[in-house]
Order: sequence, then C-alpha cells, then structure tokens
Amino acid sequence: MSSSEFDEIVEAALARIPARFRRHIQNVAIVVEREPPRPGLLGLYEGRPLTERTSFDSFTMPDRITIYQGPHERMARSADELRQMVADTVWHEIAHYFGMDEGRVRRAERKRERRGPGIM
Repeated sequence: MSSSEFDEIVEAALARIPARFRRHIQNVAIVVEREPPRPGLLGLYEGRPLTERTSFDSFTMPDRITIYQGPHERMARSADELRQMVADTVWHEIAHYFGMDEGRVRRAERKRERRGPGIM
C-alpha cells in the first residue's frame, strides 16, 4: 500500500474519534512512519499527557503520535481489518495523550471490545 493510502486510513481513524475528545486535542503532530524503532510497536505517543501539564506548558513543542505502517500491514488480513487496527491504534495513542496509563488504556479497550467492533 502506498504511504498516501495509509495516510488516508489514519485520517479516517482520527475522524472516528468522538468530537467531544477531538476538540480537546491541541498541539499534537500525528505522523506516519514506515517502521517502528523497536519490534512490537504499532504506535507511539511522545509528550506530556494533559493530566500532567501546567500553565508553563503552553509554549512547548507539539506532542507527537506516530503510527507505524509496516506492522499494521503485516498483521492485517484484510482491508477492513487494517482500517480497524489503525483506528484502534490511533484511539490507544490518543488515550495516552489524555493521560491514561497503559493499564487504563487496556481496560478501556477491553470494555470497548465487549460493546462491539467498530465502537469508539
């Protein structure tokens, strides 16, 4: 898949984030890279979560969410599964931006899975 096609999948995944969360996402660069710096990563949040910020954080460089194309493509068995995996990864990294640690993100993911596929 071309990088521009994968970018469109990431953009669609971002659009699926509920507006009540999306409107609070500020100063975040969302980028796509071909491969992760270490095996096992689908995405990576780098920055200071909203829950840890102070008034001194208003003049900082953007946080960064990186979505890795290669691992998603290798793991997905279909185009629909690829779109859902990317959506799940984007949601996961956005949750870190909002201050959820890995344990809370995983619990929220399990709760979402019980509600049904494709529900954000």
